[in-house]
Amino acid sequence: MANLVSSFSFSVIPWNQHKNGVKWSCFHKSCVQRKHHQLGLQNPINPFSQNRTSKLGATSRLSVEETEQQVTTLIPPQDLKEALAYLFRTEIGGGLVKVYVTKKRASYSVYIEISSLDMSGVEGETLVLCWGVYRADSSCLVHLDSMDAATGMNFSPLMQTSLGKFAVELGFDNKHVPLYLSFFLMSSSDAGLEIRSHRKTNFCVPVGSLPGYPAPLGLSFSPDRSINFAIFSRHAESVVLCLYDGTGVEKPALELDLDPYVNRSGDIWHISFESAGTFVSYGYRCRGALLQRNKDSAAEHIILDPYAKIIGNFYPNDLGSVKNLGRLGKEPAFDWGDDYRTDLSMEKLVVYRLNVKRFTQHVSSQVPSDLTGTFTGLAKKVQHFKDLGVNAVLLEPVFTFDEKNGPYFPCHFFSPMHIYGPSSGPVSTSNSMKEMVKTMHANGIEVLMEVVFSNTADTGALQGIDDLSYYYANGVSNLKIQSALNCNYPIVQNLILDSLRYWVTEFHIDGFSFINASHMLRGYHGEYLSRPPLVEAIAFDPVLSKTKVIADCWDPHDLVMKEIRFPHWMRWAEINTKFCNDVRNFLRGENLLSNLATRLCGSGDTFSDGRGPAFSFNYIARNFGLPLVDLVSFSSDELAAELSWNCGDEGPTNNTAVLERRLKQIRNFLFILFMSLGVPVLNMGDECGQSSGGLPPEGMSWYLLVDTALPFPGFFSTSGEVVPQQTAGSFTYQMKSFSCTLFEANNRSI
Repeated sequence: MANLVSSFSFSVIPWNQHKNGVKWSCFHKSCVQRKHHQLGLQNPINPFSQNRTSKLGATSRLSVEETEQQVTTLIPPQDLKEALAYLFRTEIGGGLVKVYVTKKRASYSVYIEISSLDMSGVEGETLVLCWGVYRADSSCLVHLDSMDAATGMNFSPLMQTSLGKFAVELGFDNKHVPLYLSFFLMSSSDAGLEIRSHRKTNFCVPVGSLPGYPAPLGLSFSPDRSINFAIFSRHAESVVLCLYDGTGVEKPALELDLDPYVNRSGDIWHISFESAGTFVSYGYRCRGALLQRNKDSAAEHIILDPYAKIIGNFYPNDLGSVKNLGRLGKEPAFDWGDDYRTDLSMEKLVVYRLNVKRFTQHVSSQVPSDLTGTFTGLAKKVQHFKDLGVNAVLLEPVFTFDEKNGPYFPCHFFSPMHIYGPSSGPVSTSNSMKEMVKTMHANGIEVLMEVVFSNTADTGALQGIDDLSYYYANGVSNLKIQSALNCNYPIVQNLILDSLRYWVTEFHIDGFSFINASHMLRGYHGEYLSRPPLVEAIAFDPVLSKTKVIADCWDPHDLVMKEIRFPHWMRWAEINTKFCNDVRNFLRGENLLSNLATRLCGSGDTFSDGRGPAFSFNYIARNFGLPLVDLVSFSSDELAAELSWNCGDEGPTNNTAVLERRLKQIRNFLFILFMSLGVPVLNMGDECGQSSGGLPPEGMSWYLLVDTALPFPGFFSTSGEVVPQQTAGSFTYQMKSFSCTLFEANNRSI
């Protein structure tokens, strides 16, 4: 256990009748041992024989201060009224165990009272409290000087009051809390019979913390400044809250193993504190046999709270990736002033799709170098959008994502990616995004976001919390990836809805385009549903009622569009892939005029079912595949799927006739895009003729994953080794005889 002090103060106060009142006294260790002998208790008793195995030596050795004091009254009744009370039932004897935890100036008092316990035939002092304290691991007790060497427990005799109850009071210094007090009772009436709770486990109560509340999920603050933690995990057998201070040490400053009975309501684990104290960030450890499908995952892996609003403190973890921690603090208030949503009708929308980082990264953007690739830099280009005549920008995903695989592999759903902020800080990133949205709204421009809820990054996202609930189980048909989210499972559905509401209320986002939307139609077992609960819930959610919701069936894994009939409830718009394909085919002379007419008139074959043309988001080029200029410049066999035509010459040319034909084709594309019924979507850079040279998009690199000719273990790499390229998008690699190689093309710079 990290950073524990070397002394541990507590007082043991058993009850004893006295003619002038009540005498509170603490038994010294030798006295306690003599009392054990009188009660017939044997040292070899295993205190956790019916529960968890107790282990010693894994935590700091703590000393005990013993005190003796004389008082004349019981605990004042008003103190008990203000105390935090816990009630247990014993497994035998029908007894009630009441525990009261009260806070004093410099200490906590734990008053334990046993009543209604059937002790017939036994006279005098017949019960002993066998107890210990723990933090990080309920099976690993903090070592106290008063511990019995053989049993690893502390023993405190209980005295019988005039009312026939048994009682004892323990005191703990403030500087040693929070902790958990775990105890059971022993009776001398039946050769040291052990009495536990009706669940056949030890009685357990928190000291210095509160049980907490199951809602809302995540981190929340009460008006009295108390702080509550809540996380869902149905299959976790144990959840440990890890708190970090500001020292930058990788290990947690404090760990608390949440009690499954005190700190759990249904499938929600929760705990609260009066304040955050000196701690600045937090995470969780979840343990359980059914928790992780990947048995090689580290059991001690720190997990990010899925509902954390501020993410910071990045530490490298044992798995070699980045450890994200939630910040312990409220989100700073943002002055929205007179900001209001323009609430443009779909018929009036003109959309510009962009990537926040790459849009202003080039020097031609004329954005100051310290602002390039940020939300602030994007806001500097508002006049460019107005000159183009667009009134909505569609941002590629800005959720916190896996930088190795790009923005379509999110790690979190409640925070913007830190690299888009001016200083890469979580608070400054959020504020700069809000300022950008405010600037756009002030100029009549709506802000739409692409969101990915079909999958997460392979590591560092929801893995390890409850894989069987959040993700599809292995073997689901047509699902090749391990990180496919079970979108229509209730807890995942709630997570998605809460995320969308958060972006609308906190960031004033005007709409969402759902990448790989066809995945949202899958049921619990991977089957396609005619009325998927998530899609219907989004359509009728009151908070999302004024936002634009768009289904985009592009799959970021296979890089293909999926053709599927999407249920809409007259609320959902769709990215119209048929428009793109038919227009491209027509302008290269391989399609019927009737097909073009259908697209010009609003794609009635798709949108005549109660929605109308305004629900069709039309595009010619998008952020994958060839940009507009390359559609009229390259048409090699390798680009057959792009439906492009080079107008006579392949690639760059000085042929005047070919150049004029290409310019005419570009005008044809743009004319059809803006004259067709529906919402035109212009891709970033197409207005100024950006080109990728007929190759994958800028920033695409090749990675060597497997080469069987290399010695073990270097023949295989999960992340891949970059392969040097002779020209953009191409490379040469020498293979050995009788070997096998595997390469991956990926854009890991966005």
